[in-house]
Amino acid sequence: MKLLIKNIKKLVQVEETPRTWVAGADMDKLPVIDDAYLLIDQGKILDFGPMVNCPNVDAGVIDATDRFVFPSFCDSHTHLVYSGSREIEYVDKIRGLSYEEIAKRGGGILNSAKRIAKVTEEQLYEESLPRIQEIIAFGTGAVEIKSGYGMDPENELKMLRVIKRLKETTPLIIKSTFLGAHTIPMEYRGRQEVFVDLVINTMLPQVAAEDLADYVDVFCDKGFFTVEDTDRILCAAMKYGLRAKLHANELDYSGGVQVGVKYNALSVDHLEYVGKKEIEALKNSETMPTVLPGAAFFLNMVCSPVREMINAGLPVALASDFNPGSSPSGNMKFILSLGCINYKMTPSEVINATTINSAYAMGVEDIAGSIARGKIANVFITKKIPTIEYFPYAYTSHLIEKVILNGKVVETSL
Repeated sequence: MKLLIKNIKKLVQVEETPRTWVAGADMDKLPVIDDAYLLIDQGKILDFGPMVNCPNVDAGVIDATDRFVFPSFCDSHTHLVYSGSREIEYVDKIRGLSYEEIAKRGGGILNSAKRIAKVTEEQLYEESLPRIQEIIAFGTGAVEIKSGYGMDPENELKMLRVIKRLKETTPLIIKSTFLGAHTIPMEYRGRQEVFVDLVINTMLPQVAAEDLADYVDVFCDKGFFTVEDTDRILCAAMKYGLRAKLHANELDYSGGVQVGVKYNALSVDHLEYVGKKEIEALKNSETMPTVLPGAAFFLNMVCSPVREMINAGLPVALASDFNPGSSPSGNMKFILSLGCINYKMTPSEVINATTINSAYAMGVEDIAGSIARGKIANVFITKKIPTIEYFPYAYTSHLIEKVILNGKVVETSL
């Protein structure tokens, strides 16, 4: 049965002709229709327009008077499949230990790896499912999920199988990324190249054989994997048709941006350290610069120079980096607010960065990220709010009234 949402105060991010992404000054432009309708059929967007043109159809009806309709957020960088939590490290951070110091003594990623090794695939799925349900309630309709806490073939495959099961059992659009090179296990410290060999010669073939990943990632940064390591892994991944999505330049000017562009990475993410060389490398590339405000906020790090990137004509995406150590939240509305507060982005810019641009950053721009005919009907309806600007402004308020995924209203618990 068709679904008609009518009397929409503003229908946000509408596209007659779908775009790949929005860049530069265009990021501050947000196409909307006032007093609008949205018609959904068979899980897809069939039509939309002003209420004066609203068709008379046999459909279920939702009255959205005084409410806004947005396309669902696309969260293009998460690690939400994990076991347990790391609040003790949170206290360590409060007491002054840095991210690198915690990692060197076996905390951080290695801590999560120990927990992954102790749980079954079923237990890991049961722990991860509530996080999926939570981000749905927060307005996310598409999410990328990485492995990376396995650290060995068995446990990396365990994580990727859980991601695959989440794809099959939840209404979200989910993309899976193999992050075998997340950090260097303690037993490989001092012989890092041997672990890189393990990723290339053992993990990658098994991941490809079971068709468990859409993308490949490497943590290319100071104290983690070098440009040379990254080059080797990405070159090997190409043989299996796995495009890159890289962790880059979170801790220093690592060369991660440049090697990402070299391999036509779909995105390079974090980007706390970006200068003229990185911006020049990204120009005229097909790589989406993706900033993770939640991690910088939680770790009290420097903020990525988003304004410089936008002023240089680049597109920018924002994602949550939902993970147990450095960004324990998948609330994309809060990411909007952080984009405005800490990065001086306008409300239009952050909405573009979390919908159309982040859809590109996870390879789903053809089916998600905007209100366009033929795209999957993943949208949310706000509560009664006065303006678009109010949505990121009211940064702790839960302002989503209804979530619609694949054209169906989803029950949420928030």
